[in-house]
Amino acid sequence: MSTGYLQLMGVLALLQATDRRLTQRMAARQSPGVHHTLSAVEACAEGTKLWCSAAAVMAATGGRRGRRAAGAGVAALALAQLVANGVCKQLAARPRPPKEWIPHGKVDDRPASSSFPSGHTAAATAFTAAVLPIWPTAGLLCTVPAALVAIERVHNGAHYPSDVAAGAVIGLAGAWLVRHGPGWALRP
Repeated sequence: MSTGYLQLMGVLALLQATDRRLTQRMAARQSPGVHHTLSAVEACAEGTKLWCSAAAVMAATGGRRGRRAAGAGVAALALAQLVANGVCKQLAARPRPPKEWIPHGKVDDRPASSSFPSGHTAAATAFTAAVLPIWPTAGLLCTVPAALVAIERVHNGAHYPSDVAAGAVIGLAGAWLVRHGPGWALRP
């Protein structure tokens, strides 16, 4: 076997071991406050309700800047969801973390779709990253629930940390494309 192949296998084994260790460590957090907070975040973020509500508030209260931020956030969210859930999950049939790694009951309430990547994280990151340059205060306020969404997905056994990282990359790419893509399309 080639040296490059062996190195790749070593990197993948290290990633898998790190995913397992981090997933088990994060899921082991048994504080009732942590469970209640993360469950509330999950309920709000389900079906992008949290981000669509934030966009509605921005559009209604932020004037022109609020409408621009809301529009960019929703466009980036839609693009990230399309890539994460419509393309990547269909190509990567990665199973969810094993139930025995998750020592609490939330593991029974997770989707049956592919674990890779985290669509919730992609949406949260895309929305936040698209809003931030247009309305920094609103974008900064969105970073807290966006980070909690990412943590919740691992804590509840829905995703591996690498799924969440991939979702964040997709979200950042979606926000970047929404911000810079129209300029590219209009170039002669």
